[in-house]
Amino acid sequence: MAEPDYHFEDFTPGRVFPLPERQVSAEEIVEFAAEFDPQPMHLDEAAGKASILGGLSASGWHTGSMFMRMMYDGWLSQSSSEGSPGIDFMEWKRPVLAGDTLSGRSTVVSARELRSRPGIGMVTFLHEVENQRSELVMKGENPIMMRLRTPVGGPQ
Repeated sequence: MAEPDYHFEDFTPGRVFPLPERQVSAEEIVEFAAEFDPQPMHLDEAAGKASILGGLSASGWHTGSMFMRMMYDGWLSQSSSEGSPGIDFMEWKRPVLAGDTLSGRSTVVSARELRSRPGIGMVTFLHEVENQRSELVMKGENPIMMRLRTPVGGPQ
């Protein structure tokens, strides 16, 4: 396995990691909703148009899942991630509609080494996902544990 590009030391507060674009299809909205969130506005165009969402819209959980893939493809797969203890918050700001193109960024908010786990640091990120009109559709924040490149006491 190749050495990761990004270790704890690379996640300095203020650094921005872009997220790749993702197009959202009606088919994937319906497929996700049918299995995980079968509300009418996620399953049927007419029901979506009749709702306050204005069209066939992705479930918020689907939006979160698409964001996770965008983050993984954008930078997480190249990092020394050891996982996350959870999500501090996730907000769905606008509907994600069939035909939208999503993009965004993850910004480092803070980073600290963990005394309880030598060789691991905790990095907190602010994530923002926008549609093709630069409208914010999702915002969230969470910590992720990252291995240090050279742990204290390790090779110098």
